[in-house]
Parts: sequence; structure tokens; C-alpha cells
Amino acid sequence: MMDGEQQTIRYPIEIASGVFWLRLPLPMALDHVNIYALDDGDSWTLIDAGIGTRKCRAALDAVLNGPLAGKPVGRVVLTHHHPDHVGLAGELCAKGAALVTTRTTYILTRMLTLDVQEKYTDHALEFYRRYGMNADVLTARSTDERPFNFADCVGDLPAGYLRIKDGDTIQMGGRTWDVITGDGHAPEHATFWSRDDNLVLGGDQLLPSISPNIGVYPTEPESDPLGEWIASCEKFLPLARDDQLVLGGHKLPYFGLPLRLRQLIENHHGALDRLLDHLETPRRGGECFVPLFKRDISGGEYGLAFVETVAHLNYLFHRGHITRQMGDDGAWLWQRA
Repeated sequence: MMDGEQQTIRYPIEIASGVFWLRLPLPMALDHVNIYALDDGDSWTLIDAGIGTRKCRAALDAVLNGPLAGKPVGRVVLTHHHPDHVGLAGELCAKGAALVTTRTTYILTRMLTLDVQEKYTDHALEFYRRYGMNADVLTARSTDERPFNFADCVGDLPAGYLRIKDGDTIQMGGRTWDVITGDGHAPEHATFWSRDDNLVLGGDQLLPSISPNIGVYPTEPESDPLGEWIASCEKFLPLARDDQLVLGGHKLPYFGLPLRLRQLIENHHGALDRLLDHLETPRRGGECFVPLFKRDISGGEYGLAFVETVAHLNYLFHRGHITRQMGDDGAWLWQRA
């Protein structure tokens, strides 16, 4: 079954006993997010909640008021804080659902939905300048371009939540699940590993065929999310089996998790090797897209490519593989050590 065939499939799909796969639309290049409804007997537990747009809301309402009608959503369990996973959680909780997530996911989502900015801050613009954002993109952000705000597509979360953390267990869909967290794509990202069968709810931590964005942002400019990502993949390897069915936040369910984890690690190491070769000559961050992504990037994809490039530069810098020196234009020049 190819991804392009998804348009002909009617959701929800019962992918295992009491576990239903839903696909909701997103207004971006990655045009869908997967969420999962787990049958708790007298209610549903939803894993993630889509994005807060009219189209996504209508798609979710059609399922909850149609194929899944007859009992309420009792819990919304969030894997991580990104808008395509948390957008409608507040609305569901306002109708009576409990919110379950990690502390970091809850705090970050609450903070970011309250932090509405009509223009880029001086701190953010200085970050973009230092890390070598292309002049035309930086000029647009310095003048009339409005930054993305979580509040544009994420509703207010309730004032309280039920916390889960690494090493916990949780009962959902007639199963006991181990909570295992990872970092890199999002801090304290929760994954769930069934003790009773072969299911793994992987969110964006365990995706097939694509690697999630791993980025450095103005809030934590010296961070090393790529190091955290690789460490998390290594942490999951001893738990992974070929017969596990991984239900991810995007694309298709899949088997073969041990191989996939090794691919996720090796793909980044390959990109880091190409970047090191590229930095035999001093470069600014915005000049490092081609060795990482094998093409130049502009337009709507530029921002995500930029923060991921910074993540790779920071990884190499923190390990002493490259050096940096401030250029006359206020941007770091990176070079192989």
C-alpha cells in the first residue's frame, strides 16, 4: 500500500483490536497527521489531536460523530508539543476529556500559545544573523513578516493535566503500555510500547521513510538537539523488535523498527560527514544546505532547513570537529578543525 493511495481509504481503520487509525489533514507540504483512537470500553483515548484548523476540526468531528459515535473522548494523550499534534486538544478537553502528557509537553504548549508576537524579536533576529540566515530572508523577517504563533492553530490547554514520564506504565485500549521518552525532535517526546502485543505508538520519534525536523531555535541557541536525537535512537534500539508494528505520527504503519532506528542514526552521520567536507572552506550557516539536504532550499521550506542546519553545526562544534569565528557581517564562519 503506497502513501499516494491513502486518498481512497476510509478512516478510521481498526489496525489492531480496539486500536483505530485516523488520518487528519494538515495545511503544509506534509499534508496529514496520524492520530489513534483506543477503545477504553466506555470512552475513547485519543493519541494526539491534530492541528487547530477548520478542515482538520471538521475531519475529526466527522469521525467522532460518525464511526466512533456512542461514547465520549475520555482522554487526550499527547506525544509532544508540536502544533500538528496538540492543536485541538484544548477543545476536546473543554468537552470533558482529561489531558495526559509529559511535563515538558504541557509547559511548552502552554507557554507558546500564550506567547503571541506580531513581529520577530530583536533576540530572534540576532540569532538568525549570527547563524548566517540569507540576507533576503533576514530582511523580510526584520520588516513586515509576521512570525508563526502557536496560538494561530493551537487552542488553550486546560489549567491542569495528568503527568506521565519516562518509565511509567499507562492503561489504554485494553493494554498496558510502557512510556519511553526521547529527545531531539521535541523534548520529552512520549512513545508507548505495548506489553500485551506487538504495538508501538511512536509519534514523530519513530517515523518511517522520513526523518523528523531537528532544529535549533532562538530560545536555546547553543543547544544540541541532534546529539539528543542520536542518543534517543540508541536508547530505543534494545527495545526494538522486527515484529513490532509501529504506529507513527505521519506516513504508514510499519515493521522493522531495529533497521529503521539504525537508518535514522546513519542518515545523520552521513550528513555530518558531508558537512565536514564542505567546511574545509569557511562557510556561513545559510551556505550549508546542499551537503545536508543535497539541494538548495528556499521559500516555505527555508525556515525548517535553516534550524536543522544549525543543529548539525552545533553538533559538530560541541564535539570539537569544527570551529567558528565571527565575520565582519555579524555571522559565524564555520570551518573544519
